[in-house]
Amino acid sequence: MIKQLTLFALLLILNSCGIFKSYEKYPKREFRGVWVATVVNIDWPKNGNDSAEKQKTDFLKILDFYERENYNAVIVQVRAAGDAFYQSDYAPYSRFLTGEEGTAPKWNTDVLEWMINETHERGMEFHAWLNPYRATFDENFEVLSEIHDYCTHPEWIVHYGKKNYYNPGLPEVRNHFSNIIAELVTNYDVDAIHFDDYFYPYKVLNEVFDDSVAFKKYAQEHQKLDDWRRSNIDSLVRQSHETIKSIKPWVQFGISPFGVWKNNSTDPKGSDTKAGQTTYEDLYADPLLWMEKGWIDYLAPQVYWSMDLPVASHRKIVDWWAKNNYNTNLYVGNGPYKIRNNSDKAWEEKKELPMQLELARNTPQIQGNIMFSAKSLMTDKDDVVEYIHKKYYKRPALNPISGLAKNHKAKAPKLVSSSKNDTELTLEFNDLNNIRFALVYSSGIRVKDTYDIKKLRSKIYVENNNTSLNIPLDQLKKKYNAISFIDVYGKETTPIIINLKQVNK
Repeated sequence: MIKQLTLFALLLILNSCGIFKSYEKYPKREFRGVWVATVVNIDWPKNGNDSAEKQKTDFLKILDFYERENYNAVIVQVRAAGDAFYQSDYAPYSRFLTGEEGTAPKWNTDVLEWMINETHERGMEFHAWLNPYRATFDENFEVLSEIHDYCTHPEWIVHYGKKNYYNPGLPEVRNHFSNIIAELVTNYDVDAIHFDDYFYPYKVLNEVFDDSVAFKKYAQEHQKLDDWRRSNIDSLVRQSHETIKSIKPWVQFGISPFGVWKNNSTDPKGSDTKAGQTTYEDLYADPLLWMEKGWIDYLAPQVYWSMDLPVASHRKIVDWWAKNNYNTNLYVGNGPYKIRNNSDKAWEEKKELPMQLELARNTPQIQGNIMFSAKSLMTDKDDVVEYIHKKYYKRPALNPISGLAKNHKAKAPKLVSSSKNDTELTLEFNDLNNIRFALVYSSGIRVKDTYDIKKLRSKIYVENNNTSLNIPLDQLKKKYNAISFIDVYGKETTPIIINLKQVNK
């Protein structure tokens, strides 16, 4: 008994010293995303007038960079301002893609389908990012297509500041947006639909968002303007969720709100911050309700401040969201665009962003991070990128599973036959429908339900309507290998063991 107690005490000491932290250091599932902003060509394309080949090359540079760094998702803006980066019945082609709004791109393939396929080929998820309510980016109206909603439905539009916005108080606007989502989810193999923080616009001094007619027509009796506006955003979120899930239940719905819900100066439940505007009071968005109602698969608050900034501490805000999470996947939106490019001197430090990743990983309620934006880590930040890769992203990670998929069970395909030649192993299965990726692990003889991410040797995209899997031999151990599958819900099947020496040529 004394020996057992001594051994138990020794194990506790070793564990507390970090000897047994391999699973924490290399989490099997962790969201590692990056926003690819297309509005005014922030990240991609470099220019709407670039050739198709240059646009393709530039997009692949983004994918290849983040694949090397072991990211597993790109959030690509496919609707920037009432436009589209794909053929749509509801919006013109974006001028940020083609140089002239409404003009089709001179590609030899469907732009969005190509982007999705290239993303999946690299083992990454593709989240289609839409800006719901921004109708125009500026007052340069002559560049708009004649089929833009500003021209065809001026009654939907509210001019505010130097931009135009769809009026969230109009049911026809919400229905129009549901049609846009339905078209996108039906026609494209996206993994998620993603909204950013632009609901009602950020407030502009001495400007009035004139939705008084809609308020008078649609508000309930005695309903205050602020509550009515929030109810409009709630209706958009609920309707978007229902639209997505009615078509493809596995497609996730994620939203990335502004990082501060409320300051505690206006509500004791708010965060210890002094943000000039807040999600709840100024943008009329209530993400706490969306989580509680189960309308979203993930929430990614934009916490673009440094760890200990007095007015809005990254540390305090992340802690607040962690404590106010309702069974929804929670990711942190980080702002590497500020590194060595901000008045806050904390961003001069190489370890500012890594410290934020450390905080997220050590907070149990948080499952990952998203970087804004793609170009920010691709130029002049090699030391930060290298540090993150070595300490946090050295090994790949699978994407988290939505809590809304808890009742779904992954069904393992049945292996029908196997063969090999001098370069690859071919496995034939009865059915690979609804399978997204195949995972190849190095394995011992004993079959396990799951394998440590340290043993993952390859992640292979499985094309639709395919029943065979080809695995290069250089990605396999000489004898025992375990093969499992990730289905469209992100769930992993029970691995099967392949003894390579027993497979005939």
